Amino acid sequence: MKLSDFDYHLPKELIAQHPMKPRDHSRLLVLDPSTPSAGSGWKNSGRARKTGHIKHKHFYDLPDYFQAGDVLVLNNSKVMKARLYGRKKDTGGKVEVFLLKKEKTAKGREIWQCLLGGGKRKEDLELEFSRGFFGRVKKRDKDNTWQIEFSLAGEKLMKAVEKIGHIPLPPYIKRSDEEKDASVYQTIYADKKKSGSVAAPTAGLHFTPALMKKLKAKGVQLEYITLHVGLGTFAPVKVDDVKKHKMHAEWAEIGIEAAERIMKAKREGKRIIAAGTTSVRTLESMLGGQVKRAKSGGKEKGGKKEDGGAWTDIFIYPGYKFRIVDVMITNFHLPKSTLLMLVSAFLENKAGKDRGLKMAKQAYQEAIEKKYRFFSYGDAMLVL
Repeated sequence: MKLSDFDYHLPKELIAQHPMKPRDHSRLLVLDPSTPSAGSGWKNSGRARKTGHIKHKHFYDLPDYFQAGDVLVLNNSKVMKARLYGRKKDTGGKVEVFLLKKEKTAKGREIWQCLLGGGKRKEDLELEFSRGFFGRVKKRDKDNTWQIEFSLAGEKLMKAVEKIGHIPLPPYIKRSDEEKDASVYQTIYADKKKSGSVAAPTAGLHFTPALMKKLKAKGVQLEYITLHVGLGTFAPVKVDDVKKHKMHAEWAEIGIEAAERIMKAKREGKRIIAAGTTSVRTLESMLGGQVKRAKSGGKEKGGKKEDGGAWTDIFIYPGYKFRIVDVMITNFHLPKSTLLMLVSAFLENKAGKDRGLKMAKQAYQEAIEKKYRFFSYGDAMLVL
C-alpha cells in the first residue's frame, strides 16, 4: 500500500474558504457501499445509480437516515486559540508558535510541544508575546516539533492564550482568521471544559440546534466523547509505505457511563454512528476495555490514564477490522492523508477486501464533478 495510492486531484476552487451559512445547509453525499453488485465500474453504471448507491442531499436531510435507537457519538472537544504571534527577545524578529499538546516533565513542570516558525530557531531562544507572557525554547524533537516552557502555566496560560491567540485555521484556508471564526470554527456542542483541540472536529461543524432537536425527537441517543485534535490527525504522511507511518498520540476520553451505554447499545444490535474521524478513532481505540480501565485507575499504553482517558495513536488504514462503528459522518479529506486512509478502511469493511480505496476515490471524484466544497469548511459525506 503506497502513499501515492491515496492521491487525487482537487481543483483549488473547491477548497472551502468560509463556512456554509446556515451550518446544516452544507451538501451531503450519502454513500451506501452495500447497494451495488460487485464490479469495477459501479460509479458509471446505470444499475448503480438506479439502486441509489450515491445520493446527493443536504446535511439537514440527515435525520432521514436515522432510526429510533441509533446512537450518535460526537466529539465535544473545544478548539483553543492555538496560534500565537510573538517576537524573539534577542533580535525582535517575528515568531509564530502553534501549540500542540501539554506535557509534564519528570519534575512536574509544564512543557508544551509546539510547531515553531519564523526564521532561525534554536534551543534557549527566548520569546515574548505580551507583558508578563514569555516563553523559552527548551528542545527540538526528532519530529521537528519544539518543546517550549512558558512563563505562565495552567489556567493562567489558557487565559492568556484565549486573550491574544488566534483560531488555528488550516493552511489551505488562504486568509487570516476573522472574529467570526472563533465561533463558527467550533461545534455547537463543544464543551468549554474540554478545551484542547488545535483543529476542529470538522464533521461536527454542520450540526445546528434545530437538527439536534430533530434527531432527539426521532429517538436517536446522543453520546459525547472527547479527542483533542492534534498533530496525529493532521500531520502529513512522509513515508511511501503507509504502514510505516507513525501517528502522534492524542488525548482521548470516554466517560464511564457513556462507555457503558454505547457498549450496551452495541450488544443490542443498535447502530453506532460516529460523527467524524476523531470519534471513530476514539471509539475504536478505547472501547472494549475502556470501562475496566476507567474503574481500575490503571495506566494505558502510550501515557498515563486520567479520568477515564488515555493517549491514543491508533492508525486506521485498509486492512483494519472495525469493532464498534457502524455508520460514519465525515468531511472530504486531503489527498494522501491518514483521514482518507481511514475512510477507505471503513468502506473496505462495508464493501469487501481491496474495494474500499477504489470506492472512496470514485465517491470523491463524484463529489468533485458535482462541485462539492472540500476540507474543513466544506461539505459532508454519510457512509451507511
